[in-house]
Amino acid sequence: MQENRSEQMREQYPLAMAYVPWQHMTNIYESLEEAYRRGTIFPELDKPFKGRREC
Repeated sequence: MQENRSEQMREQYPLAMAYVPWQHMTNIYESLEEAYRRGTIFPELDKPFKGRREC
């Protein structure tokens, strides 16, 4: 009985849906070493983790 219910739920609802906006390559770090340290070549994506939520 439980198996049948799970199967119905799987068919009815998608597992996940993602929204990924297009990214335009505008600015990049000049130094490859700097980009490597920051974890991205795009300054717009450089969001350091501070250990708490900020608005």
